[in-house]
Amino acid sequence: MHAPHKRTARRNTRSLRVALVALGLTLTAVPATAFAGTPAPPAAHHLEAAATGLDDPAKKDIAMQLVSSAENSSLDWKSQYTYIEDIGDGRGYTAGIIGFCSGTGDMLDLVELYTQREPGNPLAEYLPALREVDGTDSHEGLDPGFTDAWEAAADDPAFQQAQNDERDRVYFDPAVSRGKSDGLGTLGQFAYYDAIVMHGDGGDSTSFGSIRERALAQAKPPAQGGDEVTYLNAFLDARVWAMKQEEAHSDTSRVDTAQRVFLQDGNLNLDPPLDWKVYGESFHIG
Repeated sequence: MHAPHKRTARRNTRSLRVALVALGLTLTAVPATAFAGTPAPPAAHHLEAAATGLDDPAKKDIAMQLVSSAENSSLDWKSQYTYIEDIGDGRGYTAGIIGFCSGTGDMLDLVELYTQREPGNPLAEYLPALREVDGTDSHEGLDPGFTDAWEAAADDPAFQQAQNDERDRVYFDPAVSRGKSDGLGTLGQFAYYDAIVMHGDGGDSTSFGSIRERALAQAKPPAQGGDEVTYLNAFLDARVWAMKQEEAHSDTSRVDTAQRVFLQDGNLNLDPPLDWKVYGESFHIG
């Protein structure tokens, strides 16, 4: 079974090592190019309108950079395909671009998908062990070779694509869909995404669904006739409450000095330039 809590702030356990790497990195995102030229025919305008929101490719890349700044102290999210570590949070190994965990089922789902596509991959032999350790923090059957196998697999474009696809299926697409159904713009959809990445969508009191229910008890979303800024403040308040229920999440700066800053600036479309801080570190997307 999938653990109701998906994520922990793994950045806290990696800060010294990652900070040394981050000193050598200066990363910025390229803003989406503005449309220029003659007016498009109605069909093209329709397609352009349909691409608004966090699922616009440029905004999706911004979302990944924002999450990576909190989880990895870096905007270079694509370098995280190879990442794997047990951070001692009770979820076994945490790995990849979104923190797939051996103890929460999503790592198993990922390796099963990869093996369906590439049967002879380096991780295929560990599927029986992944099934056994699901729901626990055990490494039984995984050590000592699993981490090396993960890093070897991460060089395979097929495994990178599998990580992208599982991220979208389990986290990104549900968050964006829920955000749009609530009438939220790009920032609100990102707030949902970041919450579901960290907390999962289980049934406990601090899961994404419960966070949203706490917000709904305080304010109506735009789809119900409410004010978007008021609702998002209520959602972020509920998110902060949920984070403080677990020690690993108790630093709420990814909300307080990032998402809340964008909201206070009225940047509901999450347009660059963006400046924020996470765990005291400053980041910029130009």
